[in-house]
Amino acid sequence: MSIDLRTELPKLLPSAIKWAEARAADVSQSGNCLNENEISIARRVGITRPELIRVAMVGSLPLPEDPQLRDAALQTGLLGPGMVGLTLGYSIFICNGHNTSRLLSHEFRHVYQYEQSGSIANFLPLYLQQIVEKGYANAPFEIDAKAHEIIST
Repeated sequence: MSIDLRTELPKLLPSAIKWAEARAADVSQSGNCLNENEISIARRVGITRPELIRVAMVGSLPLPEDPQLRDAALQTGLLGPGMVGLTLGYSIFICNGHNTSRLLSHEFRHVYQYEQSGSIANFLPLYLQQIVEKGYANAPFEIDAKAHEIIST
């Protein structure tokens, strides 16, 4: 089912923020701290507090339980079968088998963007609006994260 995200985004934002904050809290409790190499990568992409980052290795990225929110995430390409990383504040999900410097540096740059925004509640409306208006690949936050990918360390 396709929904008009330009119209529906304002209605979905409170649920999206609540979902993102809950998933971030889960990872902050159970995720792994960064090792020295990962801290170095995080600092290279601008993160000021890499010690707060936690990484959860997962079989697949979490999807919202709410059907409309899940449909919106899949429709935009934000979540779905081809996605292998997701950052929510200082919490990062990485799909098993994809823990590379390139993906970590990309996700770390999203942490930097969250740091600059101040919170999930401040960042998510900007990010999702970019995706709705420009598409996932052309969203400025995605272009920035891609530009900070580290191929090897």
